Amino acid sequence: MTWSSYQPPLVLAVHGTRSALGTRISMELAEAVATASGADVRLGWVDIHTPTLTDTLRELGEAIVVPAFLTGGYHVTSDIPAAITAAGGLATATPLVGADVLPAVLERLDAVGDFDAVVLAGAGSLRPRAVAEVRAVARELSRAVDRPALAGFVTASSPTVPEAVAELRAAGHRRIAIASYLLAPGRFSEQLAEAGADVVSEPIGVHPLLVETIVDRWRAALAEPLTASHPRAVND
Repeated sequence: MTWSSYQPPLVLAVHGTRSALGTRISMELAEAVATASGADVRLGWVDIHTPTLTDTLRELGEAIVVPAFLTGGYHVTSDIPAAITAAGGLATATPLVGADVLPAVLERLDAVGDFDAVVLAGAGSLRPRAVAEVRAVARELSRAVDRPALAGFVTASSPTVPEAVAELRAAGHRRIAIASYLLAPGRFSEQLAEAGADVVSEPIGVHPLLVETIVDRWRAALAEPLTASHPRAVND
């Protein structure tokens, strides 16, 4: 008597970027997740690139979508559910990656050397929930490094990253760091170099903790009750 080894593919939902380096990082992340999980891993681009997430899900049918996003903005709360519905509704989405990768942000920040205060630079969103999530991570960051920390945003939200840097300078902090709360290099990360800080950390990239978190999301979804379309069968 043996158990079926069927496992739905893991679809990594990613934003997309016009940066060739950022695109390559996303592809390398998918490869690392495949190696760590043994899963059939596909990329589903939520913006900019093709195949879109909808295209990928239509090809696969049943799948587990892991949102490679740090906050619950529009793409996570609207675009990903819409893509699943448009593809036939056979896929399920896990919770986003989110703040579980803060230790990776801290590791990248540690590489820039000492500083008096830090701005956690998030992408920004029109969704209050997403903005609040970045501010909550900034508070955790402050406790972790025992330095003042503010949230700053590249777009759509305030304060902007340069405004947050200026606020810390006005408070008397001389050496200010920016902690990149971004997954991959691209237009947003390039703007951080011009934000007025003394040092800027690298985006998270293909960090082992990010890979582990994505695999954990997928495995947790596998443990959920299975759909009737693919029950785990017992064969005599």
